[in-house]
Amino acid sequence: MSLTESIIPDDRVDKLTNEEISRYSRHLLLPQIGLDGQEKLKAAKVLIVGTGGLGAPLALYLAAAGVGTLGIVDFDVVEESNLQRQIIHSTRDIDRPKVASAADRIKSLNPEVKVITHNTRLTSENALEIIEDYDIVADGTDNYQTRYLVNDACVLLGKPNVYGSIFQFEGQASVFYAKEGPCYRCLYPSPPPPGLVPSCSEGGVLGVLPGIVGTIQANEVIKLIVGGGNSLIGRLLLFDAWEMKFRELKLDKDPGCPICGKKPTIHELIDYEQFCGLKPDHEEEPVETIEAKELKQRLDAGDKIQIIDIREPHERAISPFAGAKPIPLGQMTRRIGEFDDTEDAVFLCKVGQRSVFAIRALQEAGYKGKLLNLKDGVNAWARDVDNSLPQY
Repeated sequence: MSLTESIIPDDRVDKLTNEEISRYSRHLLLPQIGLDGQEKLKAAKVLIVGTGGLGAPLALYLAAAGVGTLGIVDFDVVEESNLQRQIIHSTRDIDRPKVASAADRIKSLNPEVKVITHNTRLTSENALEIIEDYDIVADGTDNYQTRYLVNDACVLLGKPNVYGSIFQFEGQASVFYAKEGPCYRCLYPSPPPPGLVPSCSEGGVLGVLPGIVGTIQANEVIKLIVGGGNSLIGRLLLFDAWEMKFRELKLDKDPGCPICGKKPTIHELIDYEQFCGLKPDHEEEPVETIEAKELKQRLDAGDKIQIIDIREPHERAISPFAGAKPIPLGQMTRRIGEFDDTEDAVFLCKVGQRSVFAIRALQEAGYKGKLLNLKDGVNAWARDVDNSLPQY
């Protein structure tokens, strides 16, 4: 869909200075952008949700393009594992708030850009207040509850939502703008069950992939600001970096959509953790845990313990756990006969999250033996017991 008109009102546009004309001269030479379009970029206010893999190229390219005001929302700090793909941060920024690191990098690239930092988690309580001040939202988040939150807030406020997501080698991008086309709920009416789709920290991601998808998002933001071009409104762009293939799906507005349909039933922000199944409707029996140091003590004492490593072979090769029996999560219930219910069984994964699903699967299958989850997974073992192993 083509939006020929810019979303930036003319009465907010200011003339460019001579210095700005010099900086953005390559834009000014493009008739599709020109002086008018660059002035609209200067007047625009864009909120980037997340300063990770997608937010990094978004922030850098929008700053370089001359977007006048960039808001960045993030509550996290920079970790070493971020640096493989989150190019807005550097090694010296480890343990700094991501918004502080990103703001410094943006200002070093383009001092003319006004940067507004929101060092907080976006929630149902603050999303409308934060988003209201911006023209466009660019969603660089990595979890379903925040994606639905951003979508609903943008629909309620009438803002375009420039969407991107990544996993391993695959990426998606679209523009959800309920005034002109479908919203995120039209594409995904409900989230997947918790744990079905691993996060990037568990499933991995090719480092250059967020750079590709994030720059596509930046391109869509620029087109919305200057007007013209064929927008991704009503289209979902799919990219496979491993096969180097692009595909496109046509998206239609769902007339029954609960927030942007003909008879909407959602008129305010909801509890998105509950909507995504992260708050169970009933009390679940807690999974019993064991600390890495306690497990080491029991093993040294000669206790008979079954140690079950649910990771896939390529992941076990990164940080092997000696003596563990490998049973991938997907094989758990059909290999229930391999367990001895007279011995405690300790389950482990990278950080102790996926192993919870393995334990629950066995419990639901009727296993009666004692099941323990290694708290914080093999990373805790590497940190607290065997420092020769890497944390990843």
